[in-house]
Amino acid sequence: MMNRKKLIAIALFLLGGTGVFAQSQVGQAKLKKYVTYFNSIDTEAVKNFVPNAQAFDWLVQNVPLLDCPDEVLEQNYYYRWWSFRKHLVKTPEGFIFTEFIEPVKHAGKYNSISCALGHHIYEGRWLKNTDYLKEYIDFWLYHADVGQTKQRFHQFSSWLDDAVYQNYLVTPDLAHLKRILPALDADYAKWEKERQLKSGLFWQFDVKDGMEESVSGSRKDQNRRPTISSYMYGNAKALASIADLTGDKALVQKYNGKAAQLKKLVQDSLWDSKDSFFKTKHPDGQYARAREAIGFVPWDFDLPADQAVYAKAWDQILDTAGFNAPWGLTTAERREPTFRTRGSGHSCEWDGALWPFASSQTLKGLANLLTNYKHHGKMTSKVFYDELHKYAKSHQKNGKPYLGEYQDEKNGEWLKGDNPRSSFYNHSTFCDLVINDLIGIKPRADHAVGFYPLIPEGQWDWFSLDNISYHGKTLKVVWDKTGKKYKKGKGLYIYADGKEIYRAANLKPAVIQINKN
Repeated sequence: MMNRKKLIAIALFLLGGTGVFAQSQVGQAKLKKYVTYFNSIDTEAVKNFVPNAQAFDWLVQNVPLLDCPDEVLEQNYYYRWWSFRKHLVKTPEGFIFTEFIEPVKHAGKYNSISCALGHHIYEGRWLKNTDYLKEYIDFWLYHADVGQTKQRFHQFSSWLDDAVYQNYLVTPDLAHLKRILPALDADYAKWEKERQLKSGLFWQFDVKDGMEESVSGSRKDQNRRPTISSYMYGNAKALASIADLTGDKALVQKYNGKAAQLKKLVQDSLWDSKDSFFKTKHPDGQYARAREAIGFVPWDFDLPADQAVYAKAWDQILDTAGFNAPWGLTTAERREPTFRTRGSGHSCEWDGALWPFASSQTLKGLANLLTNYKHHGKMTSKVFYDELHKYAKSHQKNGKPYLGEYQDEKNGEWLKGDNPRSSFYNHSTFCDLVINDLIGIKPRADHAVGFYPLIPEGQWDWFSLDNISYHGKTLKVVWDKTGKKYKKGKGLYIYADGKEIYRAANLKPAVIQINKN
């Protein structure tokens, strides 16, 4: 028998109107259609915690449901959730998400790899079941290196602390933050010991950034790369915020100081004013010759100052001699003389080809520029939308949905061919870019939610995003320009547990209060 609280919740949901209820049914019907299709084209060579037969039931319980007029983007949104679910593995040391669907030699326990850990948490923070990520975070902090002949957590650069804090903002669990803060603090110190130079900047091998055979990189040289110093800046900012939540004022001051130092160092030392770009700096003090996509990573953490001089870097994603290619945004500028000349073209080169890992980083940085900065240069929401759409469209092989390691920038060929390890490559984000950036659900630490959409004016006359888990409630966002699609009225409507909490005539930024009870 249902308790009173649950009955009230159901009543509130139904009181939201038949239109709200009908939209939930639309989302579930679309999910069912897509899952049936994806299952039908999959041989399911590997079965993990949630097999295909249970995919719909698991997804309908866990993920936000999208209904939108862009069929390419919508299909890929569901394909990425369907694929993400494949990587959930239950181990004796808790749940983890894998990177490769097939076992690979360089993985640790249970086929675990830390390279895309930050991506996994950003994507997975929107799941309704919060235990998966908490156990996954605990795995890396307390279990991954135990019994291993070499360290696995620091096998690759990481923005774990930042991702942990961003996950907290979606589904707050202060007890978990308090428990893991000492481990996060100790881990930051370990990175400083292993990778920090006397100058204060961090260095990394390109292969340990997960970006082997890059234009500027090396497997041996201690290059000052924009990646790791930006990650550590993001981690320091996050640790200051976490410390503030837990009341540790000394730790707040400590990490605010580290963040301020790194911000200055990256801007002063890694900004090449001649090429207007953040670049790798070699041990001899010289900048790398080429611009690379890693120069956009500082914006993933809002590191650069809000100045036109820095925003100019983004002009390069509009330039076909820069990063703009038919199938997406390249990992090195196309004018570079050694563009895509390393290796056979099938050995994981980062000297120009398209990598979803980098595409999702660049798109996140662009979204942050448009949302959090006043100086946008030539960037607009239309640029973001077009590149996100291109990224979605690239998820195909032989006319069917596919996600692999990396692609030819001109024809979309997946450069690992039919290598089974490449299928469902869980090394990037997509759903988070739709939820957090395109539709613009911006989590906050207070009892409110930010709404900062990047949908270009006139692009969509309607959409809905339902079943969004946020601060213990279920949110729904509905946009219906004419009122004819959902028959609930014209404009924007936002609901929490079925109760309307916000209404507007247009898709304009807003901060919306949410009743904490």
